[in-house]
This record gives sequence, C-alpha cells and structure tokens, in this order.
Amino acid sequence: MRIAVINETSSADRNADVVKALDGRGHEIINCGMKKNGEPPELSYVHTGLLAGLLLGTGRVDLVVGGCGTGVGFPVAAMQMPGVVCGLLQSPLDAFLFSQINGGNCISLALNYRYGWAADRNVSLILDQFFALASGGGYPAHRREPQAQARGVLAAVSRAAHRDLGAIIDALPAEALLPAINYPGIRELLLTGSPLDPSVAAALDRRWKVAA
Repeated sequence: MRIAVINETSSADRNADVVKALDGRGHEIINCGMKKNGEPPELSYVHTGLLAGLLLGTGRVDLVVGGCGTGVGFPVAAMQMPGVVCGLLQSPLDAFLFSQINGGNCISLALNYRYGWAADRNVSLILDQFFALASGGGYPAHRREPQAQARGVLAAVSRAAHRDLGAIIDALPAEALLPAINYPGIRELLLTGSPLDPSVAAALDRRWKVAA
C-alpha cells in the first residue's frame, strides 16, 4: 500500500510521530506535507485536504494519513473532493470501527488537541487497529453485507455530487489550489507513474502554466 502523510502548518511538528508510527508495517510511505511548524511554504488544512483528494483521485496513493490541530478541519476539507472517505480517529476503537465499517481511504488525527503525554503512542495504537484486519470486513460480522452496500451507495453519492476531477482543478480558486500543487515534491509525485487521466493532466498543466 502507498500511504501519503500530509501535515499542515499547525501540526507539522507532529510529522515525525506519524511517520514513526507508520514505519515497519510493510507499506511505502510518501511524506509529502510539512515537516516543521512554520517552515515555508506553509500549507493550511484546506491545502492538505485538497492534496488528499488529488492524490487519491489520481491513484498516486491508496491511503492518506493527515489531520490538523483538532483533527476536524482536515476531513471537512478532504471530503469536498470526490471519492474521499475520511474519518477523525481519536482512539484505537475509532480506528478499528472506521476501517471495518466505513472502509475509509483517509485518516484524520487530532495532532494538537489533547496531544499530551504518550500521545505519540496513541497514534501508533490507532494505526495498529486501523491495519488490524482487511478494510471493510464489517462489524459486527452479521452487518457485513448491509455495511458494504452502504459504502457502495455512498460512493455513488460522491460521484453524483461532484464534478469530474479535471473540472474541479480548473474551477478551484488559485489560493486553494496553487499552494497545494506547487508544494515541493507534489508536481513530481503527480506526474510520476502511470499516465494521468487526460482531462486531469490537461487541467493541471493549465494551472501550472498560469502560475509560472
């Protein structure tokens, strides 16, 4: 699994905790957000939420681990983008149930609020439970089928409620899009690997050219 870690400015100092908690699980970790609080260029939760949608929507990653000070703003921003299923995980039980019931592809962590003694250990325990079983297994077991059906309906709602990704990129305000797609390493990440959908590639190219 390819996992993107995307920290915004208020939670940048927690980046090392998140990366350490993911290390050694057999996944490819792409640390593509902020690493130090206040270090320019800064990303807000709006930018990191947008990046989560872009990286998931283009298939560059399979899972995004992000968050913000409270953990609330990041999922609000991320779920403005199509196909993002993001949950605020504050405890190992949250993580287990989100993985099994919702089968989400985006994790939000509260990285300042109540982030005290042993909080880094809590992040590790949260990820232990998120990865404990294959995603979407259902809980309790007899609810597996209706929960899977609900996930399918939700995916259809997301498709119906959003424009296609290329049109979204064209329509996004510059102050939301440009800091995100021009953040160091993001352009290379988006353009490396299998070809992007032509409409997405063309839209990104137009926005990069305007910003140049």
